[in-house]
Amino acid sequence: AGAKDETFRVLDLTEYTKNRPWWRKIFAPNSGSSAEKYNVATQLVIGGVTGWCTGFIFQKVGKLAATAVGGGFFLLQLANHTGYVKVDWNLVQRDMDKAKQQLKFHTSGNKMPPEVKSKVDEVIIFLKKNVVLTGGFAGGFLLGMAY
Repeated sequence: AGAKDETFRVLDLTEYTKNRPWWRKIFAPNSGSSAEKYNVATQLVIGGVTGWCTGFIFQKVGKLAATAVGGGFFLLQLANHTGYVKVDWNLVQRDMDKAKQQLKFHTSGNKMPPEVKSKVDEVIIFLKKNVVLTGGFAGGFLLGMAY
């Protein structure tokens, strides 16, 4: 039997993905905005359902977190009142003042790092291209939070 002459094409992935948005790198080369693939009603339904699910889960997790934090605070106050725990309020006040100073220092510059700015720009472009889907998600999220 004769040997097959196999030739392979080499694909340099770094060059291929250098100028492509992150969502195209993840999903597929032909995955453009949802406006290119689905009609308005489908986009609203997809956005609404995913938004409602996200809002519903966010609400349930938020209630659970609020209960845990509130219950922990209540138990600490009870332990402090009964004498099991002694709180050095002067130390707490000093730490809070230190944290406020650091927060003022970090927010005084008000400059966004370039890598964060580029990601924010990508998100804004994505949202602009998928306005209907984003609107459906926002509406569904609010309904999920209200449910």
